Amino acid sequence: MILFIECIVGCLLFTLIILPAQYKDPIKMIMSYPPKIRKRVEELPQYKDSIQKREKAHIGKKIFGIVFFIIVFSAVAYFSGCRDFRSTFFHVFILFLVVNLFDLFVLDMGIFCHSKKLRIPGTENMEKEYIDYFFHAKGTFIGTLFGVVIALASAGIIKIIL
Repeated sequence: MILFIECIVGCLLFTLIILPAQYKDPIKMIMSYPPKIRKRVEELPQYKDSIQKREKAHIGKKIFGIVFFIIVFSAVAYFSGCRDFRSTFFHVFILFLVVNLFDLFVLDMGIFCHSKKLRIPGTENMEKEYIDYFFHAKGTFIGTLFGVVIALASAGIIKIIL
């Protein structure tokens, strides 16, 4: 039951972190957009200088995010009663996977692919590229691999501490 509640809270927190920022300034999330849209945006003069800065910041955010999630998920697993490697790994992986699948089906395929407010000015005519379900599914697969790494690291921390 606690894992179920954590999954709901995780999905809500993820939504609150991602959606408001993306609606406020879609260009901030350009690194998460399909490649053809990114390419078009890079060609538009009003975005040319800001794209390279965002690429560097994106990599830094990903690295910070991985370390942050390892620490947070280790603590969540511990306070959920996980005291060994196996239970921690599965607890963290399931939590990560549920949020990842929520991101795919609700945020990406449900909202991103169909919300006109998330269209970057200059790409409004790229409807087919925005509705690229395969791109989002690939992202979920890659995210799942990150989930395995985060779950392994979190389980390792619990194993070392206990």
